[in-house]
Amino acid sequence: MSVAIGSLVSLRYGVLTIPKMKEDMDHNYYTSKTYGPSDPMSKDLWVNIDQMEKDKVKIHGILSNTHRQAARVNLSFDFPFYGHLLREITVATGGFIYTGDVVHRMLTATQYIAPLMANFDPSVSRNSTVIYFDNGTALVVQWDHVHLQDNYNLGSFTFQATLHNTGRIVFAYKELPIEISQISSVNHPVKVGLSDAFVVVHKIQQIPNVRRRTIYEYHRVELTKTRITNSSAVEIIPLPTCIQFTSCSTCISSQINFNCSWCHRLNRCSSGFDRHRQDWVDNSCPDETKDKMCDIDDTTQLHTFTTTITARTASRSKGSTAGWGTPSTSHPPTSAPTEGKVPDKLKTSTHPLHTGMILGILLVMLIMIAGVLITVYMYHHPTSAASLFLIERRPSRWPAMKFRRGSGHPAYAEVEPVGHEKEGFIESEQC
Repeated sequence: MSVAIGSLVSLRYGVLTIPKMKEDMDHNYYTSKTYGPSDPMSKDLWVNIDQMEKDKVKIHGILSNTHRQAARVNLSFDFPFYGHLLREITVATGGFIYTGDVVHRMLTATQYIAPLMANFDPSVSRNSTVIYFDNGTALVVQWDHVHLQDNYNLGSFTFQATLHNTGRIVFAYKELPIEISQISSVNHPVKVGLSDAFVVVHKIQQIPNVRRRTIYEYHRVELTKTRITNSSAVEIIPLPTCIQFTSCSTCISSQINFNCSWCHRLNRCSSGFDRHRQDWVDNSCPDETKDKMCDIDDTTQLHTFTTTITARTASRSKGSTAGWGTPSTSHPPTSAPTEGKVPDKLKTSTHPLHTGMILGILLVMLIMIAGVLITVYMYHHPTSAASLFLIERRPSRWPAMKFRRGSGHPAYAEVEPVGHEKEGFIESEQC
């Protein structure tokens, strides 16, 4: 019997009883809902791969028999991740999906979809497999009966992640022998959630024609691990982002969680923080978008400018006549009255030099206090305008993930070339 993923998900609308659902969590880019074992939605969100079309279910032979390996998987649909459309993802044996364009050895650092990232080793058991299924509108990746390499006796874990073409992500858990908080992170990070980053390319002055890539993580979704148990599920729903707007008017008038700006040079809407960050800065988009205006023709602009000048001149003439009872004059005021008043003001101070020193000291103190306050604000608000200003001009000062050997991160090896299917796939009828 073949059942489509869409029909399984649609059962949520047919439930007669109202499920007890955890409160929605707002993560700026996403909202998440956690369903416990007693919620009917937990069962509805679990995709039974045994009921899927056999020719579309793939068991990756290499991932199912190795440790710390990653393989590319091509999607049959566009998957929106943080607003960016992906057609390729990388499945790792460690219980997560890598979504970055640049494949490196430390995939656990950022740009991941992690239902349960941990030190899983499918090679320690013949029953451990990494399975995925693509029905054209959703991709299901299941880590089936996998064990922790450093603690095999705990038992096997079975869980899955489903990526929908709407950007919706579902984590479902069938078998968790222990609490996630008890899993050791000594040899491998333990994470549950999402992460995205942008890549900045730096030129190395000492070595010509050589560039260094630095990855900056701009957002992370960390789910509460204590809520995840056997037969639980998490539904992660995307929120609107600036990237989805394709015109200047809709971009600058958008009412979402982000301060969207339109860059005419790139013909793109952005908050300044997404995967195209370097293009945004290289094309001086932050400076261009300060006026928050869309393109208008020269005739309209000239007419508006002339009307504004005329209106201001008339306003000043009326204000001068009504306020002082004398007609306005086109001659600029002389500086004589001002110069005559300055000595009168200075007479009130017997020590002008002393007063100037006090004002200078106060000014320096105010600047120092303002600097401290700005630093604290930027630390707690990394996406603010001040933080944007800093990262545009001094990117080397920002905390970054520089992937080097010996950094302490677990190293993953890629086992699949870009854009090709591995020949090690076999159908799910295997023993």
